[in-house]
Amino acid sequence: MKEISDLLKDCDIRAIGYEKKGNVILADTNIGKLAIKKNRNKDYIFNYLKTRNFNYYPEIISNEQYVVSKYVDDIDIPEEQKIEDLIDLVSLLHSKTTHYKETSEDEYKRIYEDLSNNFEYLYEYYTDIISIIDDKVFMSPSEYLLARNISFIFKSIELGRNYIERWLDEINGLTKMRLTIVHNNLDLSHYIKNNKDFLISWDKAKVDIPIFDLYNLYNNHFMDFDFFELLKRYEKVYPLKKYELGLLFILITMPGKIEFNDSEFNMCIKISNEIDKLYKSNSIIEEYQKFSKVRVDES
Repeated sequence: MKEISDLLKDCDIRAIGYEKKGNVILADTNIGKLAIKKNRNKDYIFNYLKTRNFNYYPEIISNEQYVVSKYVDDIDIPEEQKIEDLIDLVSLLHSKTTHYKETSEDEYKRIYEDLSNNFEYLYEYYTDIISIIDDKVFMSPSEYLLARNISFIFKSIELGRNYIERWLDEINGLTKMRLTIVHNNLDLSHYIKNNKDFLISWDKAKVDIPIFDLYNLYNNHFMDFDFFELLKRYEKVYPLKKYELGLLFILITMPGKIEFNDSEFNMCIKISNEIDKLYKSNSIIEEYQKFSKVRVDES
């Protein structure tokens, strides 16, 4: 704490009291409440955001060994409204930081090979797991739950394989990759509504393909909100290219690796959540494909 106290003194700030909240230290000071967090070497992110006139993050006082920023209170609004405001802010972030990088087919093919290998690994993994479960005289509740739904896991793997092959056709001949700043840690808890919108927790931010923000948000809130509607809302501001959308669909159809390393109760929850997510993913893709067809027909 002395290190932080000395840092604040160097900034001519006098601390009155401290409170630890997760990996953030909240300090009451003579200039108001501050949030202090270890710097994860993201200086360039904030510098770049400034050049793009994207200032939707708490005011930064110091950005050296620790990031010291003004603490912002969150106004209580309905979560359904909050998630819509968050997706609007993310689409703005991506539109303001878009740039293109010259690339080669080899880079896209590396992504293709990584994804293909992941699906092959998962196919073999679940084949081995279900073989072990099928040989048992008595299944545990979690094993029975997985066995009952294993066909849908294999169906998702097969769908993913098909999407990968289509994606390979879509990237054929591409020589540029569209990149943006991605927050890379999107969660409703990292969005604050006050006199304006704020995103916090930029520790994992980087330059990458924009769909990774959508993918992270989906993983964190797939059962909480209508992701299909959020995707449409996002695309009103920042339309995804066909190969980007294809990559997003590949990622959300990829099953997670379920390992039997927890209590029986927790394993049932874990398996149930994974199956729910795969069903949700399949539904979103079907809805989007119907929506795209109607949009094309109307035009």
